[in-house]
Amino acid sequence: MKVSAVFKFRSPEIRALHLTWIAFFITFYVWFNMAPLASSMLKSVDWLTRDDIRLFAIVNVALTIPARIIVGMALDRFGPRRVFSVLMVAMAVPALVFAFGNTMSQLLISRLVLSSIGASFVVGIHMTALWFKPKDIGFAEGFYAGWGNFGSAAAAMTLPTIALTMFGGADGWRYAIGMSAIVMAAYGVFYWFAITDGPDARAHRKPRKALAMEVSSWGDMIKLILWTIPLVGCLAILVWRIEGMGYLSSTGALICYVVIAAVVIYQIVQILRVNVPILKKGVPEDDKYSFSSVAALNSTYFANFGAELAVVSMLPMFFEETWGLTAAAAGLIAASFAFVNLVARPMGGLVSDRMGNRRFVMLSYMFGIGIGFVLMGMLNSNWPLIIAIAITIFTSFFVQGAEGATFGIIPSIKRRITGQISGMAGAYGNVGAVVYLTIFTFVTPTQFFYIIAGGAFLSWLICLIWLKEPEGAFDEEYYVSSVDRMIEEQELAAAQAQAKS
Repeated sequence: MKVSAVFKFRSPEIRALHLTWIAFFITFYVWFNMAPLASSMLKSVDWLTRDDIRLFAIVNVALTIPARIIVGMALDRFGPRRVFSVLMVAMAVPALVFAFGNTMSQLLISRLVLSSIGASFVVGIHMTALWFKPKDIGFAEGFYAGWGNFGSAAAAMTLPTIALTMFGGADGWRYAIGMSAIVMAAYGVFYWFAITDGPDARAHRKPRKALAMEVSSWGDMIKLILWTIPLVGCLAILVWRIEGMGYLSSTGALICYVVIAAVVIYQIVQILRVNVPILKKGVPEDDKYSFSSVAALNSTYFANFGAELAVVSMLPMFFEETWGLTAAAAGLIAASFAFVNLVARPMGGLVSDRMGNRRFVMLSYMFGIGIGFVLMGMLNSNWPLIIAIAITIFTSFFVQGAEGATFGIIPSIKRRITGQISGMAGAYGNVGAVVYLTIFTFVTPTQFFYIIAGGAFLSWLICLIWLKEPEGAFDEEYYVSSVDRMIEEQELAAAQAQAKS
């Protein structure tokens, strides 16, 4: 697939790609619609404090992790068209409640529920995988994710202007947020009728069970359990931070910890319920896959997307304090880290498509991230600012290229559970952000850069040992196993029986 192909709007798959990244763009625009209007909120609502805003920022990512897991399961069961449309329409409700809320409870709960919208990322990843062939999937996924992630930057650039010039007044921020929610709901309805789950009905292959990921061996089942525990368990870190800020009592925190533990136990039980019967019966040789590859990609997304979210949060202050810049100048320079996303992420997928070895590309990008953050850790006021900016862009290029390369591999690992694998890897990106941002509260920026460099090198080592080149990663069509064909035949027979009745 050539880059120029994205302008062939009459092509069905290109049309699907554009429809889907626009949906992703809008959801991220709404997800991050509070930060650029925070100062307006403080001026407009006299009982709001800066600590309240910081609390909203924390809960804004709280439910993203479990939502990505749940949505990943729903994708394999219902398909991305339905899930994306329902998600956009449903999430408009908490966005509107937040826009026009007048109590702390309304703002807090609505922002908490709205954090689920971060699951939109894995929905589009799955939809794109249904439309594009293995040999083109890297660039298509990177293009989708690159423009979609730009939605957060677009919100920062446009919402203050919309609030001030289009609406004005003390409540301009409310109408700006409300308008973004209404646009999202309208596009959700449009998306339902404008797209299908792949070019034909056979593109969307369903798993046998959607409650937990299928594995191919007893050893893989143990690995799946071990990699599932941190997904929900990391919410305990958020509870600990909220309790530390004084917004949650010890009793309330204890209740949250018990609920988190119950959810973890529930997920482990589901893994056992789905996989024990399958493993006892035996998995056909042609249906087996290596869960270690999934674990390796979990680690890459932890180390690249997690680092991106964390670095974007601290980079403006780092430039401002290290080189004595104004807040505006530091913010502009720090924004270069995010803007590189528009080019670097699609390029990561494109390189993954062209090099003929997706594993080698993944390893190269992760090693590059490690080198980049080591260089950033060496930066201080004695370095010329222009060199510091160049190193920042160099590091961002590898960070976001690695994100594209990660999702260039996922659709080829196991076709019928692409949604669940995407959901798990995507959730690990948020786990990485929570862990890295928590660590940042205890260390200096220099130490922080060395720590995330260490995370990238550790992920590189995990990939070197566990990541396997997916079978048929550059074929015209995705690999279909005997179990895939059996499930398809059973669904066809069930549909025919239902039609007769």
